[in-house]
Amino acid sequence: MKIYLDNCCYNRPYDNQSQLRISLETQAKLRIQECVRNGDYELVSSFVLMYEISKSPNVASAKSIEKYVTDYTSVYVSDNKLSEIEAIANEIQETGIKKMDSWHVSCALIANADYFLTTDKRLLKYKTDSIKMINPIDFISEMEE
Repeated sequence: MKIYLDNCCYNRPYDNQSQLRISLETQAKLRIQECVRNGDYELVSSFVLMYEISKSPNVASAKSIEKYVTDYTSVYVSDNKLSEIEAIANEIQETGIKKMDSWHVSCALIANADYFLTTDKRLLKYKTDSIKMINPIDFISEMEE
């Protein structure tokens, strides 16, 4: 099974953990990363994700995230698919999704990922039959059923 985690998912452990939802999302995301390391899931990443990681003001967290993504990515969507990514992203943006988010979803779709994981509530409202949009907590719950 192929999964794509967006940038907000990777950054969740670096957020203020005082809210229960954020703390639970962090625990779920860390468990998912452990499962990827164990070979339970194939990690999908993209040039869009790597670009966004590189723009993080927190250099230490960016380096840690980049190392994990580089070490464990099974499927990488490069910019050689740019025209295809743009076309899909433009359609997604018509539903009100922000540009960068639409590019992440496009990359996941091009890679034929089964799940797109995000902690972005607004992005979770985007629905498509091509990929399951899900929060890390719900993903863990679904996988353990």
